[in-house]
Amino acid sequence: MSSARRLSCVRSPTEASGLCSARRPRRFVYHAGLPDSAGSRPGGRNRGSMLTRNRTPWNAPRRLPAAWTACAVCAACVVPCILLSAGCMVGPDYVRPDAALNEAWLASSATDDARSQVNARWWENFQDPTLTELVQTACRQNLSLRAAGLRVLEARAARGIAVGQFFPQLQEAFGSIDNNRLSANDALSSADRSFSTDSLGLQAAWELDFWGKFRRGIESADATLLQTVADYDAVLVSLAADVATNYILIRSLQERLAYARANVTLQSETLALTQTRFKAGAVSELDVTTARATLANTQALIPDLENALRQTTLALCILLGRPPSELEYELAPAEGRSAALPDAPPSIAAGIPADLLRRRPDVRAAERFAAAQSARIGQAVADLYPSISIAGSTAFASSTFEGTRNPDLGDMFDADSFEGFIGLGFNWPILNYGRIRGNIQVRDARYEQAVAAYQETVLRAAGDVEAGLSEFLRSRERSAHLVEAVNASERGVELSLIQYRAGAVDFIRVNDAQSALVEQQDSLVIARASTALGAVRTYRALGGGWEIREGREFVDQATVERMRARTNWGDVTDPGWDEGKDLGFTRPALDSSHPGAER
Repeated sequence: MSSARRLSCVRSPTEASGLCSARRPRRFVYHAGLPDSAGSRPGGRNRGSMLTRNRTPWNAPRRLPAAWTACAVCAACVVPCILLSAGCMVGPDYVRPDAALNEAWLASSATDDARSQVNARWWENFQDPTLTELVQTACRQNLSLRAAGLRVLEARAARGIAVGQFFPQLQEAFGSIDNNRLSANDALSSADRSFSTDSLGLQAAWELDFWGKFRRGIESADATLLQTVADYDAVLVSLAADVATNYILIRSLQERLAYARANVTLQSETLALTQTRFKAGAVSELDVTTARATLANTQALIPDLENALRQTTLALCILLGRPPSELEYELAPAEGRSAALPDAPPSIAAGIPADLLRRRPDVRAAERFAAAQSARIGQAVADLYPSISIAGSTAFASSTFEGTRNPDLGDMFDADSFEGFIGLGFNWPILNYGRIRGNIQVRDARYEQAVAAYQETVLRAAGDVEAGLSEFLRSRERSAHLVEAVNASERGVELSLIQYRAGAVDFIRVNDAQSALVEQQDSLVIARASTALGAVRTYRALGGGWEIREGREFVDQATVERMRARTNWGDVTDPGWDEGKDLGFTRPALDSSHPGAER
C-alpha cells in the first residue's frame, strides 16, 4: 500500500513572535503520513498543517486546534496585567505653581467695581463704529491669526500621535505564496521535492503602559495643545489691540494735520496783515520777517505728519490684509464719515489681579508649558523601569506538494491550518541608568525654568496693567489741563490780533500767542490719543478680546477645504473637535477655575 508523506513547518521563536520584518527560512521536519485509504483526500492530494504533527482525516469532524486554547490562556493572563497597569503612573503629578499678585490694583481710581468683568468687546467702549468694523475685519482676514490657528490644528494632530502610542505599536497583515524545491541530495529529500506554501495572517506588538509613560505623553500633548490655543488667544488679543492702536494714531494724526493746516491759514492771514501795515509804514520789516518765519515753522510740521499718517495706515493695512488704497479712502475725512479721534471710556472694568491668571493668554500659555514639562519628567522616570510588551501573531498556512492538483486556497482556512503565537517580554536598560537619570535631571531643570518663566509672566502681566492704568489716568488729567490751555490760547490769539490792528501791542505778542496755540493744540491731540492708547494698553494687559473666538473655528473654511483636498484630516478640522475630550481647561471664559486645575 502506498503511503503519503507531508512536510510540517516548525517556526523559530524569533519568527513566531511576529516582530521580525522579513520572513526567515523555515525548518522543515519530515513526517510519515497516513495511507491513502486512511487519511489522504481523494485524488491523491495531501496538505500539511503548520501546527499539527499528525494529519487529520479529511472527512473527520473539525475541532479547535490546541494553539487556540493556548492563546486563550495567555490572553486570560495578560488582560489583568493590562487592567492593573492602567492605574500606575510614575513621576510627579502637576501642581500649579504659586504666583505673587496684589489683592487690588494700585491705580484703582481708574477702574470700575472690582466685581465687574472686562468687556470681551472692549473696543466698542470707544463708541466708534469704524473701529468696531476694522477689528472684525482683522479677525477674519489677518494672516498671523490664521497661522496661529493652523498651529492649533498641528497640536491636535500631534496629540493623536501621543494617543496612538497607548495602543499596539506594531500592527500589520502579512501573506505569501512561496514555491520551493529541495535538493536531490538533501537528507530530507523525497519523491516529492517540489512544494509550495501559502500563508495569510496578522501580527501585533504592544508595549504596555505599565508605568504611565504613554499616559504622561498624552498629558504633555494635552498641555501643549492648550498652550497653542492660549497662543492663538494671545495673537487675537494683540491683533485687536494693534488695530485699535493704529486706528487711534491715524485719527490723532488726521486731527493734528487739521490743526496744523488751520494754523497755517491763520498765520498766512497774519503775515498778510503785517505786510499791509509795513507798506503803510505803521510797523517795521521785523514784524513781516517774524510772521513769515512762524508760518514756515508751522508749514514744516505738515510733511512729517503726512508721512507718519501714511506709515501708520500701511501698518493697519497689513493687520487687515487689505490694500492701502481701499483703507485710505475709508478713513479719509469726508461728508458723512467722521474722522474725529475717539474718546477713551471714562473708566475701565479691570476686575482683580487674580483674574489675570485666568484671562491673560500668555499667562495661560506659560502655565500650560510648565504642565507639559512636568509630564515629560514622568516620561523620563518611566525609563528607569522595565518595559513590558505583548507580542503575538495569528495565521493560516499550508503546503502543497508536487503531483497534487491545483491548490485550493479555500482549504487554507481550515482549522488545521491555523497557527498562532502570543507571549510576554520585557526590556530593562539597567546599564543605561546614568543616561536615564541625566535625562530626568534635564527634564526637571526644564520644568523649573518653565515655572520661573510662568511666575515672571504673571509679574510682567500685573506690571503691564498697572502701567496701562497709570498712562490712562495721567493722560486723562493732562488732557483736562490742555483743554483749558487751548481755550485760553485761542482767546489770546483773538485779543492779540485785535490789539495789534489797533496798534495797542507789538507783533511779538501776536507771534507768541499764535505759536503757543499751535503747540498747545498739538499737545492736546497727543494727550487725548495717549488717554485712548492707555485704555487700549490696559485692555491688552488685561487679556481682553480673545473671548470673541467662542463658537468659531480656529481656521477659516476655505483654508480647511484646501487642506482636506490634499490630506485626509479626519475629524481634526471638524467643529467642536474638543467636545468630549478631557483636555483640562479649554474654555477659561466659561469656567472660574484656574487653567492649571487638574481634573
